[in-house]
Amino acid sequence: MTVDPTEVPAEAQPRIRPRPASLDPRELGFTPQAPVPWLAPLLLINAGLRTLLAFLFGAYLDKRELQIALGPVPDHDHSAGDELWLDYVADLGDGFDSTYSIAYLLAQPELRPDGVDHPLPRGRLLVMGGDQVYPTASGEAYENRSKGPYEAAMPAPPAEGEQPTLFAVPGNHDWYDGLTAFLRLFARKRDAEFGGWRTEQRRSYFAVKLPHGWWLLGLDEQAGSYIDDPQLEYFQQIAERIHPDDRIILAVPAPTWVKAADRPGAYDSVDYFVRKVLAPTGAQVRLMLSGDLHHYARYSGADRELITCGGGGAYLVATHSLPETITVPPRDTLVRHASTPRDYAIKGRFPTVKESRAYTWGIFWRLPHRNPGFATFIGIVHTLLMLTMSGAVHGEESSPQLLTLPLGLMLAFILAATIAFSKPPKIGLRGYAKHWLIGIAHGLAHVALGALGTWLWLNSPLATWEWQVVTAAVIYGPIAGFAGTELLALYLVIASLFTVNLNELFAGQSIDDSKSFLRLHIAPDGTLTVYPIALRRVNRRWTATPNAPAHSPWIEPTTPLRPHLAEEQPIRI
Repeated sequence: MTVDPTEVPAEAQPRIRPRPASLDPRELGFTPQAPVPWLAPLLLINAGLRTLLAFLFGAYLDKRELQIALGPVPDHDHSAGDELWLDYVADLGDGFDSTYSIAYLLAQPELRPDGVDHPLPRGRLLVMGGDQVYPTASGEAYENRSKGPYEAAMPAPPAEGEQPTLFAVPGNHDWYDGLTAFLRLFARKRDAEFGGWRTEQRRSYFAVKLPHGWWLLGLDEQAGSYIDDPQLEYFQQIAERIHPDDRIILAVPAPTWVKAADRPGAYDSVDYFVRKVLAPTGAQVRLMLSGDLHHYARYSGADRELITCGGGGAYLVATHSLPETITVPPRDTLVRHASTPRDYAIKGRFPTVKESRAYTWGIFWRLPHRNPGFATFIGIVHTLLMLTMSGAVHGEESSPQLLTLPLGLMLAFILAATIAFSKPPKIGLRGYAKHWLIGIAHGLAHVALGALGTWLWLNSPLATWEWQVVTAAVIYGPIAGFAGTELLALYLVIASLFTVNLNELFAGQSIDDSKSFLRLHIAPDGTLTVYPIALRRVNRRWTATPNAPAHSPWIEPTTPLRPHLAEEQPIRI
């Protein structure tokens, strides 16, 4: 759907801000953010509480059924023309360096990645596949972590050609405020802009008609909960326009086809949608897209490709633990009328298995470097453990005691914390016992480290100094904090061998590099080609461009970015 700018009301015209002369946040209009320290204690508590509230009160905060009040949904018809380019990016609102590196590439008029012998034009459509902000949704977080960087990458519509359109699927982090900030940003009528992109959707879900019988459908599952009735009714109306020979690209918030390998019910909502809404049309879902897992992975079946591409900026997630084959839907799902299970094999991933395994060893230096607050917390815990152990050894009348009340409370706290950290699943799910065993072993390792530290402390001259608490906090605490953090790093490496805390192993590193997005092309003959664009190393040094044209990026990398294909060849469907 082409919009003539002369027909757009003045208040809907993209506003062009003055170009900043420097990287000062007061000139940029946003504050570039460091990568989220995912293991910071306060952040963990805050995110945990928000997750709990979203789980407990999600049904009461669900704004999807209220979106009808936003008015009728416009007709998203972008089927004009013989061909169309579109981009897909997900999990983008984290640290500035990684988010802006990808935004900068997406904003370029064309790319020529290593491994491609012809230019790839910028997409007329940009689809954001979920988790547009981290760690939790708010207007300020969106401005600093996603909208600001994208506006800096393309501050105004292109000087030539059509203004690109943006569609967004909400992920679980977008849902943490009940979708309030997401709807204000992506479903608004006035100032419907995201940098140089135009927003067009009026709901948290959408259907876009593409050339040559292709459709792009974006689902909102409310963080894996369910698909609401108004959404189903909307897609039922869309389904009446879909013909039996049409083909569908389905964008969902999470790769439930992978998660169903451990949780058979994870794929149920998507399967219900495909069976009840799309299957009666006779059209085929040829491609499913998702973010949520922050890497690139493609599973291929007889008539469908399942692609996870969550490399828009958030911390890297391992690829070496992905199953080589999956069955979708899983054969042990409890849904009685599920679709016929089909087997899929992994055909591509980025980073590679070797590279992913190599990243695991970075935990020993990245964990304390990226999460100084967590190292401080570990130091406080070990200092208290040493003091309580010392108190047990030097009890009343110098009679050693095996266990005192303060020491018992500390031991209980440490074991409870390490078991909770290992995140035991519900009883009856696969791998239930190993989480408990590994969590207990982790706790006992910290107790042993505390006992060793206590012995060293009591046999040092420091034990005779006055003001023991102050001395321990100043001298023992930092050393114990570093040792305890390294012990945790060792635990994460070992636990990952049993697929426990694998996400924390990578989240604790906040790895900026190895990012990715997709560039898709519908050719004049109706063939869909997917180019998985990978960026092995993001840029970390930037310079302002105050004298550049209005539509060009505000910020340029000091070292050219070198994108390449994540697979040897593009995927043709």
